[in-house]
Order: sequence, then structure tokens, then C-alpha cells
Amino acid sequence: MSTEREIVETTDNSVLLKNRRFVGIKETVAYVLEDTAQSLNINDFKERYIYDVVKIDFSYLAIQNIVATVWDTFNDTFIGVIVEKTRTRWGKFRPYLLLAQFPLTILGLWYWLIPFIFPDTPGDYLPKWIFYFAMSIITETANTFTGIARSGFGSTITPEPLDRSRLIATANLMSHFVEDVPRQIFGIIYDLVINNKIKIKLPKLFATFGISFAVLGAVFCLYFFLTTRERVAQTIKKPSVIQGLKAIVTNKPMFICVLSNFFNGFSVGTGRANFYIDVIGSITWQTIVGIPAFPIKFISYSFVEPLRKRFSTKALWIFEDAWTDFLWLTVFGLGSINNNFQKKHIILPMMGIEEIFEMCVYGLRRVVPAEIGNETMDYCEWKNGYRAEAMLGVAQTTIAKLQMAVMGSINSLILKGIGYVQGATIGTQSDRTKWWIFALGTGIPRITGALGIVPKLFYPITAEKRDQMYAELRERRSRVAEMMKTATTAEEIAEIADSQFIVK
Repeated sequence: MSTEREIVETTDNSVLLKNRRFVGIKETVAYVLEDTAQSLNINDFKERYIYDVVKIDFSYLAIQNIVATVWDTFNDTFIGVIVEKTRTRWGKFRPYLLLAQFPLTILGLWYWLIPFIFPDTPGDYLPKWIFYFAMSIITETANTFTGIARSGFGSTITPEPLDRSRLIATANLMSHFVEDVPRQIFGIIYDLVINNKIKIKLPKLFATFGISFAVLGAVFCLYFFLTTRERVAQTIKKPSVIQGLKAIVTNKPMFICVLSNFFNGFSVGTGRANFYIDVIGSITWQTIVGIPAFPIKFISYSFVEPLRKRFSTKALWIFEDAWTDFLWLTVFGLGSINNNFQKKHIILPMMGIEEIFEMCVYGLRRVVPAEIGNETMDYCEWKNGYRAEAMLGVAQTTIAKLQMAVMGSINSLILKGIGYVQGATIGTQSDRTKWWIFALGTGIPRITGALGIVPKLFYPITAEKRDQMYAELRERRSRVAEMMKTATTAEEIAEIADSQFIVK
């Protein structure tokens, strides 16, 4: 049951339901659980799983990423067209959130069982690689369906941007209470295992956690599907493929987002988990270092609304990115002096301080980009008269996924080039390799991805244009709804459908 706030009168006496809350408590809980399900995993350790447990050779991984790039080029557009033309009693996106989630869960179970299917095999064992490769392709295809559906559904769960912002902030805030728990618990046990404090084999450890979280996440997603609904109506007439492609070309805010992600996609790095494991000798230190910053993560959400009132969305988008880059470049520079990155009493406090200052903008990082993404979806409806969430989502994800595949190959080859030894005892990598691991987790990703800030300077939706866009959308949606109430013939409905397609 949705709750409603007071109706706000505009200066022209038109009634705009700007403060109406369409999403009630039960649906909000479901949205929070679904958001939480996305973090119920041990993905931070997937590299270690592939490198040291499954043991897929770096050269094979590079080949796989290249082939996956070609497949992504085809399937993203194909799936985008399918989703774009979907009209069901359950909505446009909800069916895919359910139908793709359970295949993903089943495949996820087999993913964590690879070491048991191919025990004690070398990294270049071809049957193992073929099995892993086939699973990756199938999983990626299912992920494309759910990714497009999640992105589109987020912009249709409520027609009001303020209501949507509240929902995004609430989901992010509540899910943070548990999102780090899988990584922290697993990290502690992982440390105890690799240091021979607990007698359990790594394949069994990964399988236990991986399978458990996959099943729990599927349950949360099922509840989400059964509880939520789409509230932004799609056009009666389905947009053609050409119209979907046109929406991508003419949507300047979308183009800015895609371009920013494209430049940022050239970021080269292997994550900081490798640094804590191979240089510091314990992933648990990553959790300890983050403890002082943990409360700041939640407090940061209270900064979002005051900052949004004083600064534009574009300014906050740019600031969060530049601020984080500055902090990690500082750690990289100071850590590289006199091998400070290997001195625990220096580098760990330094990274702890970085975490504190970085978490000050955490709320902005989670809310502002999500709002901008939804704005680009609404901009398409405002400009063209129809929504093309699926094709716009494809535009955002295809380039990013292709780039990730290529960069994944490059990162694998870089690890091989810096002398990283797969399966080596913790702490026994060479000093040269350790410095590169540190650099690839701190400074190099920020330097190589810095151009991503430049397109953000040209984001075109100002506060004034945003207000105008949503005011006109409310009026247009109300008018079409009234016309549909009085339509009695197929010809009248067809005429209304054609009238929705406009060029602004």
C-alpha cells in the first residue's frame, strides 16, 4: 500500500505529484533485499579462485576474454531488442529478473565445483578450460538479460525522481549493513586456511561460500519479483529497432555517460585484494584498515541532500571522481618512496586514512550516478515520446563489457609480465612483483582511467532543464492516461499510440 505526501502546486496552478511516494514499505523492503543480493558473493576473491584454485593459465584467460568480446558484441544488441519489444502482464523487465536469475543460480553452483570436476589438473589442461569457458559464455548471456532488466526496472518502479532517489538511497544505506560481511568473513577464514591455522582445503571453502550465497541471493530476487511492480507505462506501440538505435544517437546525456565510462574503461589494475594477500600477507588487514572508515560510509548519505541543494548533479559527479583519484594517487606516491608499501607500520595507517576521507563521498558515489542513469532513460521519453530502456542499457553496457574483456586480457598478460607466480606461497613473490601489485591496486588504475572525468564536464541536464523535463512528462503521461480511458475502438487506441511518438 503506497503512502502519499501533500500535493505541490506549481506557479501555473498545474498539479504535480512531486512528493508522492508510490513505493510503499513492503516494496521498499523487497528492493533493499534485491540490492543486497547483488553483494551476497565472494567476487572479490574470484581472481584468487581462478589463479590459485581452478588454476587457469594466464594465456588461456587472455584468449577467453578476446573470444568473449566477439560474443558480447552480438548478444547484447540481440537481447536488447528482445527486451525492448517485451510487453507482458508482469511488465517489461520483471519477467527477465526471474527467468534469468534461476539459470544463473544453477550455473553458479557448477562454477564453484570446477576444482572437484577437474582435480589436480595443470593450468593448461584443455578440457578444464573448455568447461570453464562454456560456463562463462552461458552465464554472461544470462547476466545480460538480468543486467538490462535491472537497469530498466530501476527507472520504471516509480515515475517520480524524488521518490526514486529516496528508494536508491534507502536501498544503498540498508544493504551496506551486510554487503561487506561476506568479504570480511570469507577473508578471515581464507587467511586462516592459507596460513595453515584451519585444516580445510581451498576448493571446499570456495564451494561452500559460493553456493550458499548464490542460493540466498536467488531467494531474495524471487521475493523482489513477487512484490514489486513497474509504474511507468510503456508506449502502446513498440519502438522499432531503428527508433531504439535513434534514441541512443540523439540522447546526449546517455552519450556523455557512455563516453565517460569508455575513457574510464582503459583503467589498468588488478584490485587491492592481491596487495593485501601477496604483499602484506593477509586479506584480513583490508577489513581492519577499513574499520575506522566504516561509520563514515553511513554518515556520508546525510551529506547527499544538502550537497545536491547547493551544487549541481554534474558538479557532484565530477567531484566524487576527482576526489577519489587524488586520494589514491597520494597513497601511491607516498607508498613508493623508500619501499613504504612493504612497511606495515607506514602503509596500513596511510591506507586507513585514505579510506576515511574516501568514505566521505561514498553516498554521492552510490546515489548520484544511479540518478543520472535514470535521468537518461526519462530523457529519451521526454525527447522522443517513447522509452527505450533496453537499447539505452545496451549502449551503456556493451562498450563497457567489450572493454572489460579486452582489459581483462591485458591485465592477465600484465600479471604474467611482472613475474606473478600462480599458486605461490603467500609473501614469496619477488620485490619487483610486489611493487607492481601495489601500483596496480592504487595509482595505475587512477592514472590510466583519469580521462573518464572529461566528458562529465559536458553533461547537459541542468537543474532547470531537469525540472522542465519532469513537469512536461507528468503532464504528458496524465493526458495519455485520460485519452485511454475514453478510447473505445482499436482505431482510437492506434491513434493514441501513434501520437505518443514525437520529436522534441
